Amino acid sequence: MVIKNAEFLTSVALGSTLPNSVAPEIAIAGKSNVGKSSFINFLVNQKSLARTSSTPGRTRLVNFFSINKGEFYLVDLPGYGFAKVNDAEKEKWGKLIENYIQTSPMLKNVFLLVDCRLEPTDNDRLLIQFLYSINIGCTIVATKCDKLSKMQRNIMRKKIANGLSVGEQNVFMTSASKKIGKEEILTRIEQILTTPDAEEDSD
Repeated sequence: MVIKNAEFLTSVALGSTLPNSVAPEIAIAGKSNVGKSSFINFLVNQKSLARTSSTPGRTRLVNFFSINKGEFYLVDLPGYGFAKVNDAEKEKWGKLIENYIQTSPMLKNVFLLVDCRLEPTDNDRLLIQFLYSINIGCTIVATKCDKLSKMQRNIMRKKIANGLSVGEQNVFMTSASKKIGKEEILTRIEQILTTPDAEEDSD
């Protein structure tokens, strides 16, 4: 997989109609401040395609990015967790995420981003359980791995895999700042895009 072109397509709020997409979609999910925007920019080799912020919870919409002139879409979901917003706003974001995942016919896989230095949260586990319940595949992306030594990375990969009940081979270690793990992620995307739905659902 080679990403030659990436551009912002549209944003969708709760209650709005999803784009009439005919291309596969890969969603990017994770708790607030885990590095979703940085991960997208790193993946497409652009500095500011997805807006980054040091303030948790900045992404409040479902943002669609067209890759390679519509070959597929990356879909940035609002972060969950410790964002400093009221409960009503958090509930609205949760409904927005759930609505997109349940109603998008072109969603093929969700990349769940977790901080490689931390063990998975209850929210991470709940999201994976929800995805499995509706037969949507999930790939675990551990961000900020440059903060750990090689030995520490191996230890945390095992802890993350165990915490989310997935195989270690399904946990990808990445670092946007140090450009680590990009080829493995692009290979994973290619696998997702070329795997028939029936075969993917059986994994």
